[in-house]
Amino acid sequence: MAAKTKFRGSLTALVTPFKNGSLDEAAFRGLISWQIEQGSHGLVPVGTTGESPTLSHAEHHRVVEMCIDEAKGRVPVIAGAGSNSTREAVDLAVHAEKAGADAVLVVTPYYNKPTQEGMYQHFKAVNDAIGIPIIIYNIPPRSVVDMSVETMTRLFELKNIAGVKDATANLARVSQQRHAMGPDFIQLSGEDMTALAYMAAGGHGCISVVANVAPKLCADLMSAVMKGDFATGLKIQDRLTPLHDAVFKEPGLAGAKHGLKLLGRIDDEVRLPLMNVTPPTGKVIRDAMVHAGLIN
Repeated sequence: MAAKTKFRGSLTALVTPFKNGSLDEAAFRGLISWQIEQGSHGLVPVGTTGESPTLSHAEHHRVVEMCIDEAKGRVPVIAGAGSNSTREAVDLAVHAEKAGADAVLVVTPYYNKPTQEGMYQHFKAVNDAIGIPIIIYNIPPRSVVDMSVETMTRLFELKNIAGVKDATANLARVSQQRHAMGPDFIQLSGEDMTALAYMAAGGHGCISVVANVAPKLCADLMSAVMKGDFATGLKIQDRLTPLHDAVFKEPGLAGAKHGLKLLGRIDDEVRLPLMNVTPPTGKVIRDAMVHAGLIN
């Protein structure tokens, strides 16, 4: 169980930088080193924020390998390995383990609407194929299915199921899951705005989109509340609240890429069907970054 305790704090759901339609390896490596220097507690490449739906399998593998190579063990890497095809999820998870990932993040199968038993068997297949921790990603607004606390509890009995990234936006879930599985079941918020409240109910951290743009503030907030200092956490939250709103006005990864472009870190190129943020949203993001003290 000790190996699972390292997934704590602010874990950045990394964007994948592009240049002229291809992976921008130099920008991605620079982003990773900057994230670690700024205090991020972990990195999550090729989740939805990393534009996994529009990466080829070769690109997906490459992004995972680059992230692990650049992080050099300084922080844990939880590689995105989700699919609505169980065979594909297994293949991605097996690759991530071979590449040296510390864990994998596996989303509930989207669009094809499996039953609770179908979800159990999907995650059991990934569990049986690898030997590293698995974080369940439960995001009903996007996948249309909601993994029940009962199904999660059954899965937690398997050797590699370690916790959940919870994007249900239902704060009662933290307490219910804690009651069902105990404090060792890792609970990571999947929503930036409610992460502070999530921590108060027993959460262990946040897989954060906004941490792309504000890694130090997000890490400082998590470090404070992990020590029980919610007053400091609230002060930081007051600085971040407009940014939490602004980044998600349009698809969050486009918002995060826009913020990173304003910081001179990466270009804001995205792949269709997503588009760059519109100028009005760009202004809102910029104003929020000024409010947070990230730019003048």
